[in-house]
Amino acid sequence: MTITSDSAGRMLSGPKGLIGLAALLALAAAVNLNVAVLLTIWLIAWRVNIWLAKFDTRAARLAVPVLFGATILLLWQVAVDVFAISPILLPAPSAIAVTFAASTGLLWQDFVQTVIKGAMSGYLMGCGAAVTIAVAIDRFPFLQRGLLPVANFAAALPIIGLAPILVMWFGFDWQSKAAVVVVMVFFPILVNTSQGLQDTSAMQRDLMRTYGASYWQTLLKLRLPAALPFIFNGLKIATTLALIGAIVAEFFGSPTRGMGFRISISVGQLAMDLVWAEIVVAALAGSAFYGAIALAERALTFWHPSQRDR
Repeated sequence: MTITSDSAGRMLSGPKGLIGLAALLALAAAVNLNVAVLLTIWLIAWRVNIWLAKFDTRAARLAVPVLFGATILLLWQVAVDVFAISPILLPAPSAIAVTFAASTGLLWQDFVQTVIKGAMSGYLMGCGAAVTIAVAIDRFPFLQRGLLPVANFAAALPIIGLAPILVMWFGFDWQSKAAVVVVMVFFPILVNTSQGLQDTSAMQRDLMRTYGASYWQTLLKLRLPAALPFIFNGLKIATTLALIGAIVAEFFGSPTRGMGFRISISVGQLAMDLVWAEIVVAALAGSAFYGAIALAERALTFWHPSQRDR
């Protein structure tokens, strides 16, 4: 039997549901009071989220994920406190927040080294090269048989084996991390752009030829605009790949800064609160990066069906 959000809401709101919840909480309290506390927090947040989901407003749509995330953090904090979990295994969110606030200078330095210099530069170079080569493949079909298999082969290379080689080639600074990012983002952008350039119908292309448009005019005014939804799909996939590639590459050689370097050193020192602070920075950077690409997609592809009712 499938339980939907509506049926779950009825179970949690009706008299029988309240009796069932009371019985469940009583049983949990009999087994372990701490479990009952965690279960109570989760059930309250669940009920509030069901209530908020009834409102189809921007504020309600924003409140649901915010409340969900806050609930996870609260459960995490309570679980660490009541079960006395070692900070080496899992530091509490409050401890991570204290370390984050006390290490903003160090975290910013690592952010600039990894995200700005390594990930962003590699992302721009990789995406630019992929779109350019996709256009060349479209212009000269014989390249499709030669370049796409090579790109596919490069995408299949394990980053763990490729990163140390590129570090040896390009040095220990951000250039080697950018090279790793280029390799990681190149293939998704190439495939999506190539597919997008084929997304126009024969009638549309015949119409452009009827108007006397050249290949480049057809490309700029018809085919590239039609390919934008595909290109943005690749760009969004590449945002996470870029950050992962830059961080992983720093494990194999880096100057005394960078998020991957800091995580590696902090794990050896058992400073897990600083490791989690770096993870928070990476998560925030990745979310902001993805959000920026999504906003650009919405602005440039407002005409596409995927952007309706948003």
